[in-house]
Amino acid sequence: LSELGSESAKIKAMGIMDKLSTDKTVKVLNILEKNIQDGSKLSTLLNHNNDTEDEERLWRDLIMERVTKSADACLTAINIMTSPNMPKAVYIEDVIERVIQYTKFHLQNTLYPQYDPVYRVDPHGGGVLSSKAKRAKCSTHKQRVIVMLYNKVCDIVSSLSELLEIQLLTDTTILQVS
Repeated sequence: LSELGSESAKIKAMGIMDKLSTDKTVKVLNILEKNIQDGSKLSTLLNHNNDTEDEERLWRDLIMERVTKSADACLTAINIMTSPNMPKAVYIEDVIERVIQYTKFHLQNTLYPQYDPVYRVDPHGGGVLSSKAKRAKCSTHKQRVIVMLYNKVCDIVSSLSELLEIQLLTDTTILQVS
């Protein structure tokens, strides 16, 4: 999916995406929606008290792989939809809503907590951490995969703004974006 995402960006830049068959493009978008859905509600902030450090790392790696795959699917879908001269059939509302859902979820539950300790939740189920605990646990070192996810989500948000200029969307979709 990563390769598909970069190829879709190249095709979009060349301005030839509209030359592809509309039926096949719609099928690809529907497949991409399933891939987006796979990682749209996965929390990367694991803390299983009875797991060993190795088990938790393996779970986190597996989840981050699925989340990254979904980000690539979002980018591919949004690249297709924001390409010039695309037919109306490619603006599939379900796909757009999935992209928005994925983006909102991972901004709130993955990226904000990584970059701003105010968004962190106590891993032991006690709710929100105290402000001193939040500041104490704030780390400037970010995992490479989190930085990569951050960059992908930035690209998705930028492309969503392009899509808003290209295509009229329903009120519910607009409310989700805002």
